[in-house]
Amino acid sequence: MVAPRTSPTLEESYAACDALARAHYENFPVASRLLPAGLRRHVAAVYAFARIADDIADEPGREPAERLALLDNWQTRLHHPSAPSAPSDLPDPSDLPDLFPALHDTIARFDLPIALFDDLLSAFRQDVTTTRYETWDDVLDYCRRSANPVGRLVLRLARQHDEARDRWSDDICTALQLTNFWQDLAIDWARGRLYLPDEAWLSSGASLDDLTRGAWSPAWASVLGAAAQRTRALFVRGRPVCDAVSGRLRYELRATWHGGMRILEHLDATGYDPFRRRPTLGRVDAVVIAWRTLAWTAGRPAVG
Repeated sequence: MVAPRTSPTLEESYAACDALARAHYENFPVASRLLPAGLRRHVAAVYAFARIADDIADEPGREPAERLALLDNWQTRLHHPSAPSAPSDLPDPSDLPDLFPALHDTIARFDLPIALFDDLLSAFRQDVTTTRYETWDDVLDYCRRSANPVGRLVLRLARQHDEARDRWSDDICTALQLTNFWQDLAIDWARGRLYLPDEAWLSSGASLDDLTRGAWSPAWASVLGAAAQRTRALFVRGRPVCDAVSGRLRYELRATWHGGMRILEHLDATGYDPFRRRPTLGRVDAVVIAWRTLAWTAGRPAVG
């Protein structure tokens, strides 16, 4: 049996969320200094909820049924603040930080739609049960639930949302999710997942045997190059949201936009071969992204 643990104070819960946001490596800013100071703890609470749920879905040490049970409990605690911390028959449930006091406080303060959190959880459950996608529509529906809610939640935390900004945010969030898929293609394939849909590669001459052998082929490079171009188009389509918000959030979104585009530049430099080198962002990239963010011109991205 797992010993019951003492519920944290609200400040302790927020501190745990902030520590989690700072500890996880991300390509894109998370509760960064570019955000208004009053928003950082609330963005960290939303991020911590999504980060832990995503980790539960991907945890290799648990059977799928256990991961799904933990995600069910995560959803129960989302909807019912007094729910117990985790099912007692699962191993080591107490290692999950208690972020829910902070999350529920954030939801109440900003009147955040619970449905957006439910969408996130539905995508994480899908990661447990689904490893391949037939069509682009299938992949984009996954992105609609796995990534787009985060952008909509940030806009609502900033109280700067409307139909147009939600739509542009969805485009950028989907593009960021796709960028992460292409960046992690080799890692995901080692876990048995492929987010490039069947319709994108079946007629190209590409073979899954190549992926299993880690032998990236010109056919796969062509398929991934076309997917990256589709992703760039989404970044461009969603770009107006970076000019449609005010204050420091504007710079946060611009830096995030350039971070995603920079990853695609690195992917292009590999010849669209993520098996040869996983494209990541380093210190030089941080300087480039900062310069491009400061040189941003409304309606026209600063590149080069």
